[in-house]
Amino acid sequence: MTNSLNHSIATLNVSLERDIFLRTLIRELSGTLQDVVGLEEASGFISVVAERMATQLDQDYKSALEVSKLSRKQVADVLIDLKKRIQGDFYVIEQDDEKIVFGNRFCPFEEKVLNRPAMCMMTSNVFGTIAANNLGYAKVELQETIAQGASGCKVIVYLKFTEEAEDAKGREYFRGLESV
Repeated sequence: MTNSLNHSIATLNVSLERDIFLRTLIRELSGTLQDVVGLEEASGFISVVAERMATQLDQDYKSALEVSKLSRKQVADVLIDLKKRIQGDFYVIEQDDEKIVFGNRFCPFEEKVLNRPAMCMMTSNVFGTIAANNLGYAKVELQETIAQGASGCKVIVYLKFTEEAEDAKGREYFRGLESV
């Protein structure tokens, strides 16, 4: 009897697998943080995790490319590639020596990101840390996000401290000592 019960449970139509479980876990964790400590503090906690991940990702890409530092074009290509690998759909809208403007049609967190803007700190910190560690400075502005109800994201990574960058609402990132 127990064996047939286990078999019938295993065949239930329950939408659960590792990806959904982990995205839900991150959603609930960020939601709990937002509710308990507020959006700003929750964003800060997620930023710490994202910065650590970004440092590792930066090293992984530089090692794979066999370079000690990424160029601006390589930074843009790496940021797009890493998002594609986690099922995001980022692309470059425009880029020059002062900034890279990214669009995104699909969030790797899918519907789990809705009403969880703190989760966007993963993008901000990964983009900002990788850009700053290779190019010296970055300021990331999350101009539009799926988390806040937009149909897509618009993320601007300022690479130089210009008047436009100074006026932008965003987080600044600077090259870490380990990146020199």
